[in-house]
Amino acid sequence: MSFKDKFDKYFRDSYFQKYGDRIASAAGTVVSIKIKEKSYLFFHRLVVDMIIKPEAGKAVLKAKYVKNRWFKKVDFIPVKVGHKVMLMGLKGIKGKKDADVLTLQNILNLTTKKDLVPIDHSQIKKSRQQAGRMRY
Repeated sequence: MSFKDKFDKYFRDSYFQKYGDRIASAAGTVVSIKIKEKSYLFFHRLVVDMIIKPEAGKAVLKAKYVKNRWFKKVDFIPVKVGHKVMLMGLKGIKGKKDADVLTLQNILNLTTKKDLVPIDHSQIKKSRQQAGRMRY
């Protein structure tokens, strides 16, 4: 194991130890999306509020993506109402005001086959197939 691999493993383990019980993912159809971009001289801020109708269940899911960046404009993938998406992020802390809002870290647009942070899509297909088998 190289130094870089050990470093990555350490950060991965510490992140999972800190946020392991709050990590969540959801998939469904976009019902509403609101994108707010603010620019203050050299500082750019992007806030995206989404409401998702999950594939399973009747309830809706609120999700929020916030990104701040200096000098460069913040990039975001095209997402429209009606697109199928998969969300990955952290659930809110119980007792706080935004406890029911999912704080997004990655969004996969399954309709346009684009993702915010590039990942290996073959792993997602395998996990979805296994989850489907477990339901039956």
